[in-house]
Amino acid sequence: MSGDNVRLSKLISSRGVASRREAEALISAGRVTCDGEGVKGVVLVSPDTTDVRIDGKPLPPAEERVVYLFHKPKGCLTTRTDPEGRKTIFDLLGDLRVRVEPVGRLDMDTEGALLLTNDGSLAHRLTHPSHRVPKRYIAKVWRTPNDKTLERLRKGVHLEDGKTGPCKVRVVESTDGGNARVELTVVEGRNRLVRRMMQAVNHPVSKLR
Repeated sequence: MSGDNVRLSKLISSRGVASRREAEALISAGRVTCDGEGVKGVVLVSPDTTDVRIDGKPLPPAEERVVYLFHKPKGCLTTRTDPEGRKTIFDLLGDLRVRVEPVGRLDMDTEGALLLTNDGSLAHRLTHPSHRVPKRYIAKVWRTPNDKTLERLRKGVHLEDGKTGPCKVRVVESTDGGNARVELTVVEGRNRLVRRMMQAVNHPVSKLR
């Protein structure tokens, strides 16, 4: 096969039709054909020559690649829709000229910089654990961690889904009330990782950016 061949789910995602996960679901459901033949599982295709169709409709042409930098506020979800009707980032973004997906996730109670793009390759490079892209957070925590606690965090702490990897951490400042703002830089993408790390060392987070 040509070195230009790509995974079918990646091609579908790159054309703005669906996210990579949604594309894989479409393939599994038998709704995708390549050159008139039904396909299942992992398939490599040529973006230039393979006739890919979803429910009989051809893929739209390749779009201009875009990246948006969005400041996600506290109190909204990093998702396209929510079955419970809660506010999402897309309610705030309004109509964009191309379909984009968030690069990673910030939980509902976390605010900060969030990238959105239609470039699936870029999103993969930024989020896959093998690339170890650093993510920096400022956490307001209960009480000020001492040097021993900071060293525990740097070496990794045990959580219910395994020990965390090494990270960078420092106390930025102590507040008048005896609490602190702590800067953490991690390369993992686990759910609510920073909040769980600080809870594990008895310094729960009240605000995260």
